[in-house]
Amino acid sequence: MAKDIDLTSSGWCDLVFEGKNKAYGAYDMRQNSPKRHNRAMIVVVLVVIFAFSLPYIISSIVPEKEEEIEMNVVTELSKLDAEVKKNEELKPIVETPPPPPVKSSIKFTPPVIKKDDEVREEDEIKSQDELIATKVNISIADVKGNDEIHGQDIADFKEIVAPKKEVEEKPYEAVEQMPTFPGGEAELMKFMSENLKYPVIAQENGIQGRVILRFVVSKTGAIENIQVVRSVDPTCDKEAIRMVKSMPRWIPGKQNGNNVPVYFTLPVLFKLCLLYTSPSPRDTR
Repeated sequence: MAKDIDLTSSGWCDLVFEGKNKAYGAYDMRQNSPKRHNRAMIVVVLVVIFAFSLPYIISSIVPEKEEEIEMNVVTELSKLDAEVKKNEELKPIVETPPPPPVKSSIKFTPPVIKKDDEVREEDEIKSQDELIATKVNISIADVKGNDEIHGQDIADFKEIVAPKKEVEEKPYEAVEQMPTFPGGEAELMKFMSENLKYPVIAQENGIQGRVILRFVVSKTGAIENIQVVRSVDPTCDKEAIRMVKSMPRWIPGKQNGNNVPVYFTLPVLFKLCLLYTSPSPRDTR
């Protein structure tokens, strides 16, 4: 019996709501539900069919418009070409005249034959050495000034070259190669012993000590800017300075392979030596 029951029939709806309140609203909804279902299915089917057929509809419409646009463009271009051709046909052809022949700017002067007596020295052809000499003279000064009262001759103008100011290089305290006396330290001590003179006043007063001098050995080896760092006595100081000034040129110091001025400190010793004389044989008798 269950096979014969149709769930969408009105009899099934009456069986379900038998003995119940049919005016509540659910009964009417159940009665009309098959109709709503059928309408919904039809709408869904139509929407699906339209969705699938939409691309075909669009593709069938768009090419026609493009063909119309292309046809319009082709017709317009053909009209423009025809108008251009008409304008070209209407323009008259103007022939340009040929350019005038180029005339030579060099004028040929025929040579004139004269007698030797009529030829002047200015008109004679000069040799190559004479031409070079005239060019040199002209380049030095061959043009006078203007005709003004205060005019000057070009030869009076001389090139004035400002002397270059040599930047004084500050002496170094220590360098890669310090300045040395010619021959080394031994020759320096020999020179000092031979040329240093003990002042008589200092000897009489028993003054002795070490005078320390500081001076600069220049790039050329000359001794400059002698200063007394430690003094013993004015007479000893003067003698030490005199002795240093009398020295020959030193071998200059070097830094990076170049001669540079360098400070040098030199002690000068003044020391009294007591001389003992041995008694003669006559005195021992």
